[in-house]
Amino acid sequence: MPFNFFKKSTISSIEVHSSWYVVWGRLNTLTADVIWRDDQFAVISALTTEQFALSPTERFVVVGDVWLSNRLELLQKLKVDASSFSGNNCQLIAELWEKFGYECLKLLVGMFGLVIWDRQQQVLWLGRDRIGSWTLYYTNAGAIRAIAPKMRSLVPYHSGDVDLVALRDYLCCAFVPGERTLWQQVREVRPGSVVQMPSEKVYTYWQLQQQIIGENESLVWHGDRLRSLLNQVVQEYLPQNAPVGVFLSGGLDSSSITALAAKFHHAPVHTYSIHFGVQCPNELEFSSLVAEHCQTQHRILEITFKDMWERLPQTMAYLDDPIGDPLTVPNLLVGRMARENVQVILNGEGGDPCFGGPKNQPMLINSLYSSINNQDSLQAYLIAFQKCALDLPQLLRPEVWTAVKTESSVFSADLNSDASYLNRLMALNIKFKGADQILTKVNNLTQAADLHGRSPLFDQRVVDLSMQIPPEYKLSGVEEKAVLKQAVADILPEAIIHRPKSGMMVPVQLGFRKYWQREARKLLLENKSAIAPYFNQSLLRNWLDYQGDIWGRYGVKLWLLISLEIWLQVNKK
Repeated sequence: MPFNFFKKSTISSIEVHSSWYVVWGRLNTLTADVIWRDDQFAVISALTTEQFALSPTERFVVVGDVWLSNRLELLQKLKVDASSFSGNNCQLIAELWEKFGYECLKLLVGMFGLVIWDRQQQVLWLGRDRIGSWTLYYTNAGAIRAIAPKMRSLVPYHSGDVDLVALRDYLCCAFVPGERTLWQQVREVRPGSVVQMPSEKVYTYWQLQQQIIGENESLVWHGDRLRSLLNQVVQEYLPQNAPVGVFLSGGLDSSSITALAAKFHHAPVHTYSIHFGVQCPNELEFSSLVAEHCQTQHRILEITFKDMWERLPQTMAYLDDPIGDPLTVPNLLVGRMARENVQVILNGEGGDPCFGGPKNQPMLINSLYSSINNQDSLQAYLIAFQKCALDLPQLLRPEVWTAVKTESSVFSADLNSDASYLNRLMALNIKFKGADQILTKVNNLTQAADLHGRSPLFDQRVVDLSMQIPPEYKLSGVEEKAVLKQAVADILPEAIIHRPKSGMMVPVQLGFRKYWQREARKLLLENKSAIAPYFNQSLLRNWLDYQGDIWGRYGVKLWLLISLEIWLQVNKK
């Protein structure tokens, strides 16, 4: 039975609360609500007391979202008694900045997106944490520049022109990688970097790099090092004297975090799993096994095809850039269920990028046979996403394809680095898929559910350690994540340690065939659709009719395009 939920009145009525934002430049015409300002810099409304501070001399203004796990160490660095310091995290950073300048960012362990205004030198600094757990965007044109953690807040300050290179990259990856965004006049501060205004210089205070140690040590030795660090990180991520939740798929990564949370947390541990009904495969056997083993309070949510379709506009409204991953809607819905019990939710994101998940195997095979199949590494990497990389010449209108086909890729530098081949692939997945899809999705959709999401396996210290482990202890032949399995073998059932990874398969292929096709046609083939200026609609018709779908991939491609169409509609000026 088809569903009809994408009515224009419904889409236009979606309301998403804006975040704080700041503006810099010629502010004589500024009419927005202002919390604090001077001649060239102003902090705009929707700000909590935790997101603003002045340094002791009032030279520096600090605005941002900050969560730190090493607050006590930072106070010691300042020689301040922890019991006498009552300031928020922004206040702490303001004092660090006054003493150390932007070098203080190297001292921070946690998640942050920061704006620092130097009132004396009239210089603006924009900084982001090493891994990209929280986002920060800025406009790159106009007399007034705007900066915010949510792109929606910047709408009044940029044109609605689409960045065609970003569009190309989205079609290849299902997310927009690098500093570009889908809007031509908006850029993203990259993880581990600081942008200085007005010079627009970018300083990198941290870089992900291979530093293998213990090459002659055993898998057990490396597993013990990893376990020791995971014990520390998970304990730091647990809320004090409050229940904690974990998104539990039943795979190794989320099961490991569940087991560690249950081991160390003295308050209740709640776990949450999803499935898509009796007609679709699921992993409930494994998630239930882990929940019983760890004695968690376990809840299961069934997500229907109606849910997936009805909630997509709202989900896209919560995302900064579009994300074409079919798990976006389930992430939002299970987050809302979790909010009934907890305020802090952990997840297992990061296991694949850091410890060698099975999706690296096709690329490793390609590296062995590249001289035979004449496929360069960039082409192979884009094809490995299994999205629209091979379709671009036919999918994009000729003038769009001509404009983007020779533009360089953000992936090239890492693909051609001197690191081992597996670590090159993992670096790409951490720097781009991690920061631009996984973590931004976690951040936006948990916040939309009024949750604080934390990803222990993406902690900067875990990421650094992962690049110290010899590649053969990560993806070992056909066994993925060998070192992580070794690290948690004593706290998980053998059935979880040794099960092959299947991944959470969202049944979008069935969805379009049986439930969504009629409405998808209206959205994608309408002459006034948001994507009409960019795409060849004859190819979209073939996909909607499933003509030539030998490998069963059209559903994923259609979901990616529907997500883009809806994102453009809910985010238009």
